[in-house]
Amino acid sequence: MIKNVLLDLDDTVFDFHKAEKIALSKTLLEMGVEPTDEVTARYSEINASLWRKLERGEMEREEILVLRFKLLFDEIGATCDALAARKSYEKNLSVGHYFIDGAPELLEALAGKYKLFLASNGTAAVQIPRIESSPIEKYFDGIFISEIVGFNKPDLRFFERIFSGIENFSREETIIVGDSISSDISGGKNAGIKTCLFNPRAKEISGDLKPDFEINKLSELPALLSRI
Repeated sequence: MIKNVLLDLDDTVFDFHKAEKIALSKTLLEMGVEPTDEVTARYSEINASLWRKLERGEMEREEILVLRFKLLFDEIGATCDALAARKSYEKNLSVGHYFIDGAPELLEALAGKYKLFLASNGTAAVQIPRIESSPIEKYFDGIFISEIVGFNKPDLRFFERIFSGIENFSREETIIVGDSISSDISGGKNAGIKTCLFNPRAKEISGDLKPDFEINKLSELPALLSRI
């Protein structure tokens, strides 16, 4: 029986891709760069690649936040200040929020039935204002942002920080739900808890690491939890 549900934030509760595109377009325009689909897509590729290195412990967060812009600007031949771009982007990204379809309804459905914990690898300066701009904080028994915790998913120490605050904690009664194999599912496996992949595009899962469960819509989660 599940009692504790860890929810990823970006692209599980909040629509990060939409927020990223809007914030990035504003930042590039401020830097004098035309935010074409090709340029924004390339930024996302660079950012995702660097973030995976963070999850593997190969890079530090502060290095990534500037390097992603430097690599992009070098690639497109733009003589822009990567540090200034980082600051502008974080400011733009921290404004407001956009929900994944069904997220508000999901939180309402789970509230009171499970202990809910938000587990995010995002940057505190970005995540905290986004969370505060939304009505979601009231649903959670705890909010954990990796930069504040001091460890990133999938590091076991990130999860142990969450577990330490749960009364009568049991791994058998705990599940993490998120969209990332490399952070959410890998982290859940490292921590010895159940894992559920949110896979709205039904992408084929490559590699040996597989989630215990998979959903394509957030509306599928309450019924799944009741069966486990």
